[in-house]
This record gives sequence, structure tokens and C-alpha cells, in this order.
Amino acid sequence: MLALGVLAALIGVDACGSTSDRTLAATRIRGRTLTIYASGPLRGPSTVSGEAVIDGAQVALDQVHGRIGEYRIALKVLDDATVARGGWDPGQTTINVQMAVLDPTTIGYVGDFNSGASAISIPPLNRAGIPQVSPTSAAVGLTSAALGAFPGEPQKYYPTGIRTFARVVPNDRIQAIAQVRVQQEMGCASTYVLDDGEVDGSDAARSFVVAAQAAHLRLAGVGTFPRDATSYQALATGIAQTAPDCVMIAADTESGAVLLTSDLAAAMPTVKIFGTAGLAETTYADPSHGGIPLSVDPRVVLTSPTLAVNEYPPSARLFNAAYTRRFGPPEPDAIFGYEAMSLMLGAIERATHRGTEPAVRSRVRSAIFATHDRHSVLGTYGINRNGDTSLQRYGVYGIVQGRLTFLEAIDA
Repeated sequence: MLALGVLAALIGVDACGSTSDRTLAATRIRGRTLTIYASGPLRGPSTVSGEAVIDGAQVALDQVHGRIGEYRIALKVLDDATVARGGWDPGQTTINVQMAVLDPTTIGYVGDFNSGASAISIPPLNRAGIPQVSPTSAAVGLTSAALGAFPGEPQKYYPTGIRTFARVVPNDRIQAIAQVRVQQEMGCASTYVLDDGEVDGSDAARSFVVAAQAAHLRLAGVGTFPRDATSYQALATGIAQTAPDCVMIAADTESGAVLLTSDLAAAMPTVKIFGTAGLAETTYADPSHGGIPLSVDPRVVLTSPTLAVNEYPPSARLFNAAYTRRFGPPEPDAIFGYEAMSLMLGAIERATHRGTEPAVRSRVRSAIFATHDRHSVLGTYGINRNGDTSLQRYGVYGIVQGRLTFLEAIDA
């Protein structure tokens, strides 16, 4: 009942027609504690990546010793996954974001991990004027109406008309270009595209189709596979009849992608299998963690926004060392959790003049969107008026004996 009441109240504010005055006015945080909420899946197969993002954010906070001048910075971690769904859950995301909106000490929100979760969290955070930085939500439509977006995007996410969402990960248009290039490099003349029906998978698939058509890569077919099916043999047999050279899976590991990959490989012994960033984690790659069989490894190629450490500035090596000492070897997404938190902390520092002036949400938001030539672990970048990063490099990974292995970086 509380959740429904809060949601109704938030909707009511929007309906009054004075949202911009009430919510994006200069909202000062009282007291000396500023809270940053961080959200990600901490149950299910994608736990390894969700935890890596949160742990990366914690490393960034530890480096400032949890303080900016006179302010103590508190991190509150939210799990947006449920046992019932076996991964991130839209209902849980709704509950989580309400906690951040109701907390008068909230200065920022690091998340969400999935684009589907961000599609849910952006509007209420926008109404409350809470600045948001996502480490990994890459769907084009969250920030832009460019090809690959769905009708009504991105306007429907910003009821105030003012952008509050930014991201440090390149969007799916960049990933699509990288996918097309690597597929053509590896001899794909026709590709069958499969997505899991989730926001992330659907957006990645749509973006890929646009990029493939522009590059004259023939599409053998486009389809959606059912989440967590007990078998994909019939689907794989049907796809085999279209005789593709390659199959691309746009999905996350939670969707049943491991079994799907195995059944596709069995039905088409020579086909190459490509996967999007949601599969670039040990729970997909390593059979000891529930991943694909070792025999399939040589046929699988994945794209991920994460590059090899030597492709980044020296500060990335320092991050990797700090992370490994505390948490063990990082999953690919860890560095994006670190940078999302670092960007947020830097914005708070600038907005409060190193913690000596009042903390105001709208000033933090402005500082994020004023980011230009930021020297970071990911390289030098800026945030444009839509909330997108200027970074345009994407990584390509193979799988060797169950381990993700960096192959090359592609500049879009």
C-alpha cells in the first residue's frame, strides 16, 4: 500500500502542472550527510556484474574517504533483483527508486544496471530532480530519438522536460557498429538476430539491424526467443533452415542465453555465435559458473564496452589493482561502476565548491551535464546535453577455456 501511495503522490505532482517549479527548483539537502543510492541486480546469473558495478562504485567512494569537505557521503545499495524472477525485477526497481525519492538526503543515484530498470527509474527521479548516472544502461532511447529508439522515446522519461540522466557507457548504436564490423571481419555474409524481449536486448537488436543494413550485411532473420525456456532445440532447428553464417544473441545471461547458445551450436555445427554486452560475464562464459560448454568457446565472440587495461590511461591500472586487492579480479563492468561514482562525486565536489557550500541537487545535475574533457580511467570524455558520453570505443572478446579474452578495440 505504501508503494502505491507514493507512486500516486508522484503522479499527482506531475498532474498539477507545476512540476518544474516544485521538483527541479534548487533543492537543498539539509544537514551534513549526502546519500548516493546505487542499484543493480544482486541475485541471479547477472549478480557477478551487478556486484562488480557496486564494488567499483565503492572503490571510488573509498578513495575520497567517504567525504567531500564538510559532507559525509553515504552509499546505500539497492538490489533490484528478486528470487521469483531470477534476476532484475521491474516491480523491485519501482520500490527501490521510491526509497531514493523519499529520502531527503538523496543527492544522486548511480544506476540502473539494466536499461529496462533505467526506463522505470528515470521518470520518478526526474520529477524529484535527483541527478542520475548509469554505469551500464546503453539503450539508445533513454537519451535520444535516433534510429533504434522506440516511439515516444526519450521524451516520455523526462516529465519535467529537463534531463537528469547521464551515462558513462557508450550507447547501443556504438555497440551495433562494433558488432557489424567484427562480424564482417570474421566472414559473416548473413546473420540471424535473436533478442530476449527485454528493453536491453530489444534495443541492442534494433540498433544492430540499423547498422547491418547501413553496412550491407544481410539479415537471415530477426526474432525474439522466450525467456528461460526448458529447450531451444526447435527454435534452433528453425533458424538453421535459413542457413545463416552467424547468429547474434542480444540478451543478458538471466534470459536463458546459455542454453540457447548450446542448442544453436548443436543445430548448426559451423555457425559463428555473437553476443552483446549483457553476456560478457563469467556466468555466461565459464561452465564452472553455469556458462556455456568449453567445446563451444571457439565459436563465440562477444562485444563489451570494457577494453583491455592497456587500452586505458595508467589510472585504470591503479583502479584494477585497488579493486583486485579488495574484491578479486574484476568483471568487465566494474570499471564503469567506478567511473559512474567518480563522475557523481566530482559533480558534487564542484557543485558544493569542495564541500564548503550548500549541497543542491540541481547544481549537481548541472555539474554532470557540464562535463567536458574529463580525464578518467576510461579516457578523456564529455557528457552531451542528452546525457550521452563522447566515448565511442568498444571491446571485442573471445572465450578461451571459459575465460573472457580481449581480442581488439573498435572505434565507432
